Order: sequence, then C-alpha cells, then structure tokens
Amino acid sequence: MSEALAEKPPATAASPMESAFIKELVKQWRAQDSYGHWDGKNDEELLEPYILTKEKRQALPIVGDPDPETIWRMELFYSAVSLSIERASGVMVTPMMKMSHEGFGRMVLIAGRLIVVNKQLRDVHRFGFPTMEKLAEEGEKFVAAGLGMIEKYTEVAKYG
Repeated sequence: MSEALAEKPPATAASPMESAFIKELVKQWRAQDSYGHWDGKNDEELLEPYILTKEKRQALPIVGDPDPETIWRMELFYSAVSLSIERASGVMVTPMMKMSHEGFGRMVLIAGRLIVVNKQLRDVHRFGFPTMEKLAEEGEKFVAAGLGMIEKYTEVAKYG
C-alpha cells in the first residue's frame, strides 16, 4: 500500500459526479449494459434510481419486500465500493450479501481474511440517498473505512 494512501483517505470531489466513487459506480452500471441500451443516458440519468427524495421515500411503505431492481442497485453500489477499495489498496475485495426476502440481512466486503466493511441491512426496499452528493459521500465513507481496515490489518487482508 502506498504512503500517500496511508496519509489520508480519498476526498470527496467538489461535484459529486467527479467523485472517484461515483465514477466507479458509473463504470459498474455501464458494464451491465451489454446491449447498449443506456448509451444515450448521461451519468446522472444512469444513477438517478439511487436518488430517493423525501417525497419518494414517503410514498414507499414502511414495511415491504425489496424488488429485484432495488437489490441489484444495492449490489452494484457495494461492488463499486469493493472495486474502489481494491484499486486504492491493491488488495482484492469481495462483496458478500445474505438477505431475507423481507429486506433484512448483512453485506460484508472481504479482503483476504479481513472483513473491511460490515453493513447491517434493514428496509432494503427503501435503499437510496436524498441527493447525489449524499450518494457520493456515503460511498466515499465506505471506501475510506475499508482502506482504514486494510491499513490497520494489512497482514490479515493480504493473507492468501
């Protein structure tokens, strides 16, 4: 791991679309488009499903089962976190999720034998962020936390 990485976590860019995490998330989405259906969409339009305004959130039921699209968006979010950590640290990071049909469970990101991110999942049917800035901020926060764990327990993270 480089010394620059150890000195400071990745900073969130002035514009959320310039964030390293958002760029990785867009790459994840574009990689899923094998037929080019989203070629005409700009990056903000592509990530729009992550934005859950107060009005949209209030329209959702308090309790509900997550639909496959929401689960897929969440998986892409954590895959982008994993790959961002991997690019910055050079250590392979694998996401693993276990969730009930009701939208409760756990997401872990694993590097070697180290859990670098451990997120309890609740109300997955309401997965989203109020703004693009908050989406970028939360993604960068998970990346920084994962990099911090790898920095602190490098030997465990690199264990084969």
